[in-house]
Amino acid sequence: MYLLSIMANTSSAIKAARQNEKRRLANKSKITEVRTTAKKVELQITKGNKEEAMQALKLFEKTGMKAVSKGLFHINTISRRISRLYARIKSAFDGQKASA
Repeated sequence: MYLLSIMANTSSAIKAARQNEKRRLANKSKITEVRTTAKKVELQITKGNKEEAMQALKLFEKTGMKAVSKGLFHINTISRRISRLYARIKSAFDGQKASA
C-alpha cells in the first residue's frame, strides 16, 4: 500500500483517506480482472477455439456485469463490449459448428 499523499487535518479526514485508498486498490483489481477476461476471449478467437471462446465470453459477461453492479463500469460500456465480442466470434466461426 503506497503512502497517502493527502495531508489530512482531522481524524475523520485521515480515516476517509484510508478508506479511499482501500477502495482504489480493490477497484483497480476488479477492473483488471474484467480486462483480463476480455483478453482471454480475444485469445481464444485468434487460436480458433469456438467452445473456449464462448466459455470465456460467458465468464466475461459475468465479471463485467458484476463490475457494473459495483459501479466500476457503465452498463452500456460492458454491453457494447459483449456485443462486439459476440460479433467477432460469429464472424470468425461463421459456418463452423461447435464440437459439443
